[in-house]
Amino acid sequence: MAFEDILRGAGLTDTDLRGGTLPVRTPIDGSSLGEVHEILHEQVPARVELAEKAFRAWRTVPAPRRGELVRLLGEELRAHKEALGKLVSLEAGKILQEGLGEVQEMIDICDFATGLSRQLYGLTIASERPGHRMMETWHPLGPTAVISAFNFPVAVWAWNAALALVCGNPVLWKPSEKTPLTAMATAKLLDRAIARFGDAPEGLHQLLVGGVAVGDALASHPKVALVSATGSTRMGRAVAPKVAARFGRSLLELGGNNAMIVAPSADLELASRAIVFSAVGTCGQRCTSLRRLFVHDSVRDALLPKLVAAFASVRVGSPLEGGTLVGPLIDHAAMERMHAALDRARAEGGTVHGGERVLESDAPRAAYVRPAIVEMPRQTDVVREETFAPILYVLGYRDLEAAIALQNDVPQGLSSSIFSNDVRETELFLSSAGSDCGIANVNIGPSGAEIGGAFGGEKETGGGRESGSDAWRAYMRRATNTVNYSRDLPLAQGIRFDV
Repeated sequence: MAFEDILRGAGLTDTDLRGGTLPVRTPIDGSSLGEVHEILHEQVPARVELAEKAFRAWRTVPAPRRGELVRLLGEELRAHKEALGKLVSLEAGKILQEGLGEVQEMIDICDFATGLSRQLYGLTIASERPGHRMMETWHPLGPTAVISAFNFPVAVWAWNAALALVCGNPVLWKPSEKTPLTAMATAKLLDRAIARFGDAPEGLHQLLVGGVAVGDALASHPKVALVSATGSTRMGRAVAPKVAARFGRSLLELGGNNAMIVAPSADLELASRAIVFSAVGTCGQRCTSLRRLFVHDSVRDALLPKLVAAFASVRVGSPLEGGTLVGPLIDHAAMERMHAALDRARAEGGTVHGGERVLESDAPRAAYVRPAIVEMPRQTDVVREETFAPILYVLGYRDLEAAIALQNDVPQGLSSSIFSNDVRETELFLSSAGSDCGIANVNIGPSGAEIGGAFGGEKETGGGRESGSDAWRAYMRRATNTVNYSRDLPLAQGIRFDV
């Protein structure tokens, strides 16, 4: 499949791909896909002002009408699913099935948000004062900045943009510098939907391709009401203080060091399949990738050899070729970090299976690696850190409560799972004394979240929630209203104030 055909199929032109300052390469073979145009951080204030003007108009549009725009975006995504999915694979390196799945996730959140546009509910509250009624109302918040990461270059934007738009907010999107082309193609589809919609204000959605300085400018601008940032914990530590300093809102989706516990009663065949996908899917570059595996001593000898064999035989190669299960790491720097982590694991007593570079002669400028399993004697420093690569650390356990304590004994708190057919074990895992993660699953891996549930985690994962459930509230402001329909003015708490 010719790379040029994928670019053209996604609607990208020579004007989009030539003459810019940001080089773009595909992780498939390291070749150039183009040089795209960036904005300067000095241009950000003008973009925010345009978004603020759009906000004043968009907030007055009825929410169901705003939902119509998102419905039209979903139609465009359906019509261009294959083309955009191929571009995701080309630019991010994930296998085509995952690229197509990412676009389907965008379609799904558009469907969810369209229905949500008629369900932005507030509460009616009992008042202690006679002749009074209390209620809460929800209002659009303001311009929303979305800073997205390379590993899910368009789905995470869709989680945020679909909700922000139906909630009445304009969107300013700064994509990862590693994946600007998918953002450009997606923005074109939204432009098509806006044209069909007919009366959206100028500046309702703006794409800001640029570097760290552009993200800093968005985080610091007082008229950016919400900054939704997805990426590393290091990035979150840079963004959050800037937003907090001006009392803005931030929604952070940061690192994950996700674990699975395999109990004695587990279905080992089911667990094996879940482990392999969760650990090696997207070449270990999901925030929900499985990175730590705690296996009960009684089943460890039965499970571990199967996993080692599966990791050794999984097909690594071009993500655009049928049968490939593991594509490349995003770049050589990611591969170097992976190998440095494996060296540390060996130094800390680990036994490494796999992890070597592969396909070097076929694709010398790409970073293909064999997924690694590392048997560890204990949870050492390297295990407690997140390495964004296909490394699975395996440790034994005897007592479930001790295994849960080890699972929780990391700075991150995104996703977790247990494989067990013992209801006592699974209920303990899901209880307040169990997993401390934002996502806790039973008999399914930690990755592959659906859009219907709120997505996010605790501790150094950032505490944000995106996508489903009531995540929409992050994009709106709440007002508590009291209405007096009597002729008296009683005070709350029984206070008497006679004048």
